[in-house]
Amino acid sequence: MQSRTLGTRSSFLADRPVSVIGLGTWQLGADWGDVSESDALDVLGASVESGVTFFDTADVYGDGRSEQIIGRFRASNPDVPLTVATKMGRRLDQVPSNYVRDNFVAWTDRSRRNLGVDTLDLVQLHCPPTPVFESDAVYDALDELVENGAIRAYGVSVEETAQALTAIARPNLSTVQIIFNAFRLKPLDEVLPAARRAGVGIIARVPLASGLLSGKYTTETTFAENDHRTYNRHGEAFDQGETFSGVDFEQGVAAAQEFAAAVPDGVTVPQAALAWIVEQPGVSTVIPGARNVAQATANAAAGSVGDLADGLDSEVVRIYDQYFREAVHPRW
Repeated sequence: MQSRTLGTRSSFLADRPVSVIGLGTWQLGADWGDVSESDALDVLGASVESGVTFFDTADVYGDGRSEQIIGRFRASNPDVPLTVATKMGRRLDQVPSNYVRDNFVAWTDRSRRNLGVDTLDLVQLHCPPTPVFESDAVYDALDELVENGAIRAYGVSVEETAQALTAIARPNLSTVQIIFNAFRLKPLDEVLPAARRAGVGIIARVPLASGLLSGKYTTETTFAENDHRTYNRHGEAFDQGETFSGVDFEQGVAAAQEFAAAVPDGVTVPQAALAWIVEQPGVSTVIPGARNVAQATANAAAGSVGDLADGLDSEVVRIYDQYFREAVHPRW
């Protein structure tokens, strides 16, 4: 497994490289169907055994369930060199007035209890509204959390590239988490170059477009009622971009079939999709989710696939231009 740093702005993160394939743990909390705690712990263990050293979670995944499971895993495996990133800001309505120091303190205290640590490795604002990214008081409060030892570093998770660029301009921001995959190419235009210049780490989320880039779905595929791929296809519950990267499902299925046809022999479709992201300059780590051990192990293997860019770049751009650019590029 290759490893990279989450940027250079935080001395803690700069000295603690993470695996290029991490693990997103939304699935282990909620909104992807039911995953038992035993299965969740098995996923964490299989990921670590496969070389994964970076977990991403949030305080609202299962109302803290994901954090708590990671905390139990970490307590049982104290010698594993894990970096755990969590997120905060969605326990209340997402309005600018709720992104204040006292709430930050309460949210980070809760996450520290859930994860069983005194100091959180990395805390990210969880896709707040645009004015939050522009607030001096927000960054002052985050700086205070670092100074007081509650967190080691902070970053942001964003929906839009413009939000990422605003955040990167802040001198103490360490990371940006953004949706980036073969069906969402806009971060290549400005965000990844700006992050490289600034020493900001990039965490690529939704790398398989909610499973579309597994190449396994057909237009007849259905999902559980409590799976966001059922109830949020059109942004009914939260930003549409979080579900299938915001692309039309039937178009996504057709595009995934064309992507699969371009994947070289010896590599699975999801591994190729993950490896392609890893190869893009500026990406620090990619965080696919996994609901079982087989998925976790297969995803981690993408971290040692090697160079695929020459064979896939032109096809990725062609497919994006044909299916998604007009609808996706202006929106996010």
